[in-house]
Amino acid sequence: MNYKTKIFSGAGNKFVMVDGRGEFASPSAQDVVQLCEDNATDGLIVLRSAPDGAGFDFVMEFFNPDASCGMMCGNGGRCIVAFAHELGVTGGGRCRFLAPDGMHVAEILSGQEGRWSVRLGMKDVREAVRMQVAGVRGWFLDTGARHFVVTDESVCAAIGELDVMEKGKALRWEDAFAPMGANIDFVRRNADSSLTVRTFEKGVEGETLACGTGITASAIAANLEWGVVPGSTVHAREADLRVDFKPDGTGAREVFLTGPVEKL
Repeated sequence: MNYKTKIFSGAGNKFVMVDGRGEFASPSAQDVVQLCEDNATDGLIVLRSAPDGAGFDFVMEFFNPDASCGMMCGNGGRCIVAFAHELGVTGGGRCRFLAPDGMHVAEILSGQEGRWSVRLGMKDVREAVRMQVAGVRGWFLDTGARHFVVTDESVCAAIGELDVMEKGKALRWEDAFAPMGANIDFVRRNADSSLTVRTFEKGVEGETLACGTGITASAIAANLEWGVVPGSTVHAREADLRVDFKPDGTGAREVFLTGPVEKL
């Protein structure tokens, strides 16, 4: 295992970044686990060259710390945009790239010297489904990864003291989400109409400091549950983000996630 790596953080979500252009074999499951463990990160991301004529600047491969893959990572997507910009893969801070859930557009809004604000286009959400699972109310939706957003105020009122490990792990394995499971987000509506979100991520099997697809899912669910307007501030554990979208029935379109990226 001999990879040239860099570490990027998207709002506290840390990733091992690998330049996989040219002749580069996909990392083995053992390599993924080892690289994430050695660097204490929430995943590994490989930037690959796009096929000629495909209309993309690059291709994103994402792996969870347990080496599972096939899903989108929102904060990882924002990190790879900054990584690609540093590598000179993109011009002018704007790009189009292919991820496991399809095509994405992105833009570096500001920043330099290892700190940026990045706006990432997310997939449309066709339908969010209101559910009650193990006595807990919330919304199930797919924002590039599967999420169950807990909007039950009896659970989330004291979100700062919530045992996310215990509650999230129990819900993550509920039969309603079998066989793939789901990420579990806990969201509180604050007095100023901002949101506070904490997430238990499958694949990490624990709480992360931020989850881009989860923050996106939580903002959409909060709009459906309480009428919280798109573009409201979302507080993660270490940073604030913003989710803009156009409500579309029980879904959303023209979805954008904006937040900080830092090279560590």
